[in-house]
Amino acid sequence: MNHEKVYLTQEGYDKLAAELRELIEVRRPQVAEMIRDAKEDGDLRENAAYDEAKDQQAFVEGRILHLEDVLRRAEVFESPNGNDIVALGSTVVVQEEGGEPETFRVVGSAEADPLKGLISNESPLGGSLIGKSVGDTATYETPSGNTISFKILEIS
Repeated sequence: MNHEKVYLTQEGYDKLAAELRELIEVRRPQVAEMIRDAKEDGDLRENAAYDEAKDQQAFVEGRILHLEDVLRRAEVFESPNGNDIVALGSTVVVQEEGGEPETFRVVGSAEADPLKGLISNESPLGGSLIGKSVGDTATYETPSGNTISFKILEIS
């Protein structure tokens, strides 16, 4: 059993808790009904609806277990009061030389979503930003071995 802390913003914690409630209160009963309906159709050996319902049940139950584990280990952190240093919860505007400014929010790994600008403090970019100030340069190595540098323009 994993006992490592999972760092979440309050917003991230609330989102995961809401998903858990939805799975338990809505999806689980829906899947149970799908299974009941499929069983009523007779022979389960060649019943596609039953197979699909069982697959859905496995997914829902697995996700419930995962979310319960994450929330049990969660440590909610407060967004930093000051905007002097990048920390968990900071929103950071950075610019790669010759590129357009980009905005990221540094969050715990459980709520990271790079496509939405939410980067994990454990990611190469997120880790390189932690502890830096406006005007500093954050440098990290990509998985392909390239080095990328971003200048920190703003922290909020």
